[in-house]
Amino acid sequence: MTSQPQTPQLPAEVPAEITLLTQPDCALCDRAKTILGRLADERLVAVTEVDLAGPEGRALAVRHGVLFGPGVLVAGQPFSYGRHSDKKLRRHLSRATSAHPD
Repeated sequence: MTSQPQTPQLPAEVPAEITLLTQPDCALCDRAKTILGRLADERLVAVTEVDLAGPEGRALAVRHGVLFGPGVLVAGQPFSYGRHSDKKLRRHLSRATSAHPD
């Protein structure tokens, strides 16, 4: 039996807290910023960017197994690193909000 990562349950009216771990000169990080910027404009997420080179970024990367940027944490839980999928994140957020009926 394999365990699936648990989807944090989020109230529909509260944007998901996203932590974006980035590094300089990173095309994938720039792409993730663009995708997350669109989601923030739609009020689906609130994004905090953290530099992987700083102490906080290094600690988060080690704790959550982020090997390289960009790393994405949703509600403090690892979601992805490397190439980021807008569709996958939207699906994840949809499940998280639908699992929390008001």
